[in-house]
Amino acid sequence: MPFYDENVIEDVRSRNDIVDVISGYVRLQKKGSNYFGLCPFHNEKSPSFSVSQSKQMYYCFGCGAGGNVYTFLMEYENFSFGEAVEALAQRAGVELPRQETTSQMRREADYRQKLFEVNREAGKFYYMMLRSEQGSHALDYFKNRGLSRETMQKFGLGCSTKYSDSLYRYLKKMGYEDGLLRDSGLITYDERYGGRDKFFNRAMFPIMNVHNKIIGFGGRVMGEGEPKYLNSPETKIFDKSRNLYGLNLARTTKKPQLLLCEGYMDVIALHQAGFDNGVASLGTSLTSGHASLLKRYTKEVYITYDSDAAGVKAALRAIPILKEAGVASKVINMEPYKDPDEFMKALGAEEYQKRIDQAENSFLFEIRILEQQFDLKDPQGKTSFYNEIAKKLLNFTEELERNNYIEAIAQKYRIGFEDLKKLVYHMGTLEGMSTPRRPLKSGINENRKKEDGMKQSQKLLLTWIAGDIKMYDIIRRYIVPSDFTEELYEKVAELLYGQYQDTQTVNPAQIISLFDGQEEQREAASLFHAQIKELSTKADMEKALKETIIRIKRNSIEKRSASLDPTDLAGLQQLVADKRSLQELEKLHISIE
Repeated sequence: MPFYDENVIEDVRSRNDIVDVISGYVRLQKKGSNYFGLCPFHNEKSPSFSVSQSKQMYYCFGCGAGGNVYTFLMEYENFSFGEAVEALAQRAGVELPRQETTSQMRREADYRQKLFEVNREAGKFYYMMLRSEQGSHALDYFKNRGLSRETMQKFGLGCSTKYSDSLYRYLKKMGYEDGLLRDSGLITYDERYGGRDKFFNRAMFPIMNVHNKIIGFGGRVMGEGEPKYLNSPETKIFDKSRNLYGLNLARTTKKPQLLLCEGYMDVIALHQAGFDNGVASLGTSLTSGHASLLKRYTKEVYITYDSDAAGVKAALRAIPILKEAGVASKVINMEPYKDPDEFMKALGAEEYQKRIDQAENSFLFEIRILEQQFDLKDPQGKTSFYNEIAKKLLNFTEELERNNYIEAIAQKYRIGFEDLKKLVYHMGTLEGMSTPRRPLKSGINENRKKEDGMKQSQKLLLTWIAGDIKMYDIIRRYIVPSDFTEELYEKVAELLYGQYQDTQTVNPAQIISLFDGQEEQREAASLFHAQIKELSTKADMEKALKETIIRIKRNSIEKRSASLDPTDLAGLQQLVADKRSLQELEKLHISIE
């Protein structure tokens, strides 16, 4: 992977507006000076993912993900830094100079490449085993499921043998080291038995990314055994919440929508029948990451989940996630058959196309399922049902869209349009008068220890400095970069002070690019996004600023005092001067004007 100097990196970054880039992955809405949306890096129901156009940074207050446009692509696309630079340069039409690679970048790129190689070799091994005597059971399984040899080849289907170390021995003969094999997720290690295959006695489904590289596997047990389906664990190249089975093929479809299934066999059955737009989540419920990925390739998704209670429940979970990502959705009714695979065997592709043509609007599907909870023959049951409909209609913020759905519901359930509209507005009034609902917790922060108070104070000061040159002019009179006692915080402070001194402006996104590794970049981003308690008056702000400055200065003096060499006369003199300045500061009034 090539190395680029700081000027090239900054030029490419500045030509890619972060709001424009992230909008291709996340549905953003402007609130005040920033944009907000659902975080693509963890599941949440209340948007806590913030994108700042002025700072050219993003930050999630739920999970702590943060950085600049490079960091986003590295986290979301699982790119190396060099790959992120190249992708954004291509997007902006910038021609990159080719230079020598750094040793660190070369190591990272080489290791990722080795993981891809191991998965490719495993895919070849499983493919060969299916076509050997040892693969007869799995081959019979695929044939009994109605798959042709062409389809098996198209999806690279294979099998693992009944022995628990066949793949391990195969890969070791090829010279791969145990550490790499462990990191690939294909091999586990046991103190007694050593290396063991993650998959054995299973029909194997290679999982590919959109670039047709194998990143993991799914395995279906042959005969009795648990679990019935097993997926590769997450690795440096495999994140199941941001990859979809079959998308490498479906992304090139000419059809106007993608078909969202639950299982591997559903996707394969659809493709074999000519529906080359089928995809499935990888052994997990649909996530916001999946929805963002779908949005890159389509504007509409048809949900074709199992028709049983579990499938209906999964569809009801998926609909709002797709809506938040800006993806329209419909639901395909496959009854009396359970799934696309079963439907295709029974009725064929022509009848399935009819079901696609008759797919139900996802909101009307939600209402139809909701209806099953009420006795509409009972006046009270009917009233309760209408009230619940009205509440759901409140989710449409655009009046025209809301009125269109009111009209559709009114016609279907024989309610007067004006009557239902009045009920919706009545419910809206009641909802507005009720106690505001507390945001649902994301689950990310629950088990995380509270930040050290001094760290939080230093973060707060850095956030203030980065946000306003007037604040910098005040703070620099009392605080110098060395007063920040965390090494990373001090480095960020030095860079901020340097930017202000050189240009009278601040560029946080450029600062983040100067740090190596995603963890350092994430932590640096958090220093510009300390959560600031709302301060209603100028006096409150001045009080908070003074208290924070004093707290940080006192901590700095205490730290230096504890580690000062008694023979360091210059250090002692500086310490005495700082203590005197602190005493004077405590008597002063700090004005933010």
